[in-house]
Amino acid sequence: MHSQSRKVVLVGTGMVGMSYAYALLNQSACDELLLIDIDAARAEGEAMDLSHGLAFSPGHMRIATGQYADCADADIVVLCAGVAQKPGEERPALLARNAEVFRSIVEPVVRSGFSGIFLVATNPVDVMTRLTQALSGFAPGRVVGTGTALDTARLRYLLGEYFCVDPRNVHAYVMGEHGESEFVPWSQAMLATKPVFTVCEESGGRFRAGDMEGLADRVRCAAQQIIAAKRATYYGIGMAMVRITRALLGDENSVLTVSTLLRGAHGVRGVFAGIPCVVGGAGVRETLTLPLLPEEEERFRRSCEVLDACWKELSF
Repeated sequence: MHSQSRKVVLVGTGMVGMSYAYALLNQSACDELLLIDIDAARAEGEAMDLSHGLAFSPGHMRIATGQYADCADADIVVLCAGVAQKPGEERPALLARNAEVFRSIVEPVVRSGFSGIFLVATNPVDVMTRLTQALSGFAPGRVVGTGTALDTARLRYLLGEYFCVDPRNVHAYVMGEHGESEFVPWSQAMLATKPVFTVCEESGGRFRAGDMEGLADRVRCAAQQIIAAKRATYYGIGMAMVRITRALLGDENSVLTVSTLLRGAHGVRGVFAGIPCVVGGAGVRETLTLPLLPEEEERFRRSCEVLDACWKELSF
């Protein structure tokens, strides 16, 4: 990390990227933000629009457009760029097109002399994070995907609503793919330090363990529901990205469910997937291997198999 100034470069000024930028500004989470987009005029307009709110922000931030050469002294390069799926387009074709987009971004960023951390948000995020690591040649810990950070936040919100407690006092995780095969290890779900199933057992019927999988289904389907209603999701993931950014820039060593390279956790190697990780100034310091039940271990392995198959479709 460069300690003089907290510098972030954002590549991709679509709705996700700009929700992230707006949240950065409102939380004063960095000192300098540069925007890069293939549509340079759009990036310039977004930088101007954000800058006009600086008088109302809690801190000072330099906001401007930039080029890949400007990444040399950045702490974090955030990747939100990508192409949308065409009608009738199959996943391998979409992946191949996004791979070319990422090649056109990652290679010039690395050539600039960039020595910070990549934060990847483009979907399918676990595969695109793995691709970024392969293209950059960076140590895996320095390439961080948003993984299941947003899914975990959605889960904690729903559990907090169900049990009528502050979601910040809920400790539960979504693991695996950021997608259909993700799952909740309920054996690790707690209110403070009390297992949620114990809370249900002791509630006299007020809360029911049988409701938990329904909440997991709501987490899994949340993106589709939002897309059906408003065509895209962006606020939640923008906030999740800022949370990860703060952990990186502040060297917080926070536990977040980001996508990282698995090196034997729960019997899986060589796949990028969402798992609780210690995230600090150097990126992912370590993964946390939770004491999962056998059936939870199997669900995690199956989810990772889905991700590995998706990577092989890419034929990188």
